[in-house]
Amino acid sequence: MTPSRPYLIRALYQWIVDNELTPYIVVDAHAKGVQVPEEFIEGGKIVLNISPTACRGLHLEIDRIIFSARFSGIAQQIFVPPSAVQAIYAKENGRGMMFSEEETSGDAGSGEHIPKAKEPTDKNKKKKPILQIVKK
Repeated sequence: MTPSRPYLIRALYQWIVDNELTPYIVVDAHAKGVQVPEEFIEGGKIVLNISPTACRGLHLEIDRIIFSARFSGIAQQIFVPPSAVQAIYAKENGRGMMFSEEETSGDAGSGEHIPKAKEPTDKNKKKKPILQIVKK
């Protein structure tokens, strides 16, 4: 299956914009494929305003987030793989979603893995339910 992160980012972006708030994303600036202005990176991360008024040509795609924005008055093209997005939230109230480090460090095509349940042992096997007819 394809990763769910790009879909979650798109859905939360739409939810934030629909509520007339400002969507921000936190990006691992040193992740593979990230193209952002180096001078705005702090602690290996960059926070980007992706509101309709702050950027142009925003494309939230499965394999990339692309838009152009002005930094210190200079227009720059931004490229971020969704796997590098660590969080998306509304500036005004902080509501949104953070992604775990494990999910963040994976590559864009790795998908998400759910561990398999352990096989029950004889001691903790549950009995199957039994249906009974109850008469009044």
